Amino acid sequence: MPKENAGQKIIAVNRKARHDYFLEEFYEAGIELMGTEIKSIRKGQVNLRDSYIDIKQGEAYVVGMHISRYKEGNIFNHEETRDRRLLLHKKEIRKLDASVRIKGYTLVPTKIYLTRGICKMEIALAKGKDLHDKRESSKKKEALREIEKAEKNRF
Repeated sequence: MPKENAGQKIIAVNRKARHDYFLEEFYEAGIELMGTEIKSIRKGQVNLRDSYIDIKQGEAYVVGMHISRYKEGNIFNHEETRDRRLLLHKKEIRKLDASVRIKGYTLVPTKIYLTRGICKMEIALAKGKDLHDKRESSKKKEALREIEKAEKNRF
């Protein structure tokens, strides 16, 4: 995971990814954006819910990410759900492609953030959860909440 520091502003988090997948390895990637897209992202008008990463011809693309139209944009405004290229090293792309093809993993975006004014995306190599895994995760979370609640009331 990228280090959380003072120069980092988190724009959007994909909470559904943590619910639906076991997230194993994290990578940081830049995103190739148009001018009105970065303006909308800075306003926080981005949704990662149903997006995923696809590797085509040696390049990684984020598919299904929704960036709302920029209100002050004119004829140069962007298409809201176009495929956007991710900026990764070739070695990383080859490694991720091999993991997706051979091991049955998938690539999901987990969050978008700004670092020193530059838009970055955290992507994760993930394995899908079954229904019983999701139930088990929610039971563990509930148990932890109960423990924290009991400790808080104790004092």
